[in-house]
Amino acid sequence: MSAVDELLGDVRRLSFGLSRELWVVEAGVFLNMLGYGAVFPFEIIYLHEARGFSLGVAGLVVGLVSGVAIIVAPVAGAVIDRVGARTTAVAAGLALAGGYGSLAFVTTPPTAFAAAALAGVGNGGLGPSQSALMAALAPRELRQRASAVSRVAVNVGIGLGAAIGGVVAGFGLNGFILLFLANAVTYIVYLAILVVAVRDEVRPAPIAGGYRQVLRDRALMRFSLINVVMIAVGWGVLSWIVPPYAREIGIGPSLIGLLLLANAATVVFAQLPIVKSAEGRSRVGALSLGAGIWVVACLLAVLAQATSPELAFVCLVAAAVAFAVGECLHATAFMPLIADLAPLALRGRYMATAGLSWWLGLTLAPTLGGQLLAISPSLALIGGAALAASAIVLLRAFEPALPVSVRSIPRPGVDQNYEAEPAG
Repeated sequence: MSAVDELLGDVRRLSFGLSRELWVVEAGVFLNMLGYGAVFPFEIIYLHEARGFSLGVAGLVVGLVSGVAIIVAPVAGAVIDRVGARTTAVAAGLALAGGYGSLAFVTTPPTAFAAAALAGVGNGGLGPSQSALMAALAPRELRQRASAVSRVAVNVGIGLGAAIGGVVAGFGLNGFILLFLANAVTYIVYLAILVVAVRDEVRPAPIAGGYRQVLRDRALMRFSLINVVMIAVGWGVLSWIVPPYAREIGIGPSLIGLLLLANAATVVFAQLPIVKSAEGRSRVGALSLGAGIWVVACLLAVLAQATSPELAFVCLVAAAVAFAVGECLHATAFMPLIADLAPLALRGRYMATAGLSWWLGLTLAPTLGGQLLAISPSLALIGGAALAASAIVLLRAFEPALPVSVRSIPRPGVDQNYEAEPAG
């Protein structure tokens, strides 16, 4: 083998087999999360302390971003199928830049609600369009790797962004303004790169029926409903249940921050090895294993209440790591399976439907979890374990509904009977 061949082999290994265009999209995910990570922990603090809004109003403004995204996501799916994922991503990114850029200067609740609504429109459109873009750019046997790299990009971006944001927010109003403007700029830079570096899409003829065809896909609809439960536990419990539970058993705020750091660091270091070890195995098996690990994570957190403060923190760290491992298994199987189920002409609608299940799960967790927390902190975690266990049962019952051709995670170099579409 020549030195050139060895160099090319090294590049292929470092690229994880993904194309240059796909890496551009992944870099955009990181850039977006870097900017968003710098603002999202401080949105309510900024609106309350720097702009003088009541906590209730500030919470409604921030909640509106997610609320509008839930409404917009299905519309975005149809737009993706009509005009393309890249064009939709650009429009969504512009809305996000406008929304967050405007939030930097709001002084009254009405202007804040208007800016949040604009950001919500962008949020509802960017997620499914990026997922559709990745599915188009990645050959079938590499989609799980593209999804894995995306999860790493999200965690690294949010982690670094939050660290930077914490420093800049210390400068008061001017620091907050800078953070929101910087977040807007990250969207603009990403969109410019996307337009220059990613080819426009070749779209198939539209399929009559639109969402009626999507609703008739019983496998997709059942899988999306199961995913609502999985997201509520796998992402919602650690985000909204564990922190107040930890405070209840005497864990300080700084240590709670370390729990989230342990979770993000585990995803960064474990995601790629997990996806490679899962290749060739059952997708439902990977998802079921992830849900089983979430059951253990919830029970570890419950156990923390019955130990000393030192051991309680160790139990919660172990739970945070376990939640992360479950996330890695979910990322390995979920979105690639949606992409494989989707007819090319309906891919945007399929991705939007899958994305809607995420938003619903993230809404269910604090809503239902908050009620259980009010009754008993331990009850909320036991409820999370029960939901994760029910997801395993539902997944096992769901597997026979899947076409045999999509049940396993493809193996690069073996399952290469699919070519990526000329898309971007």
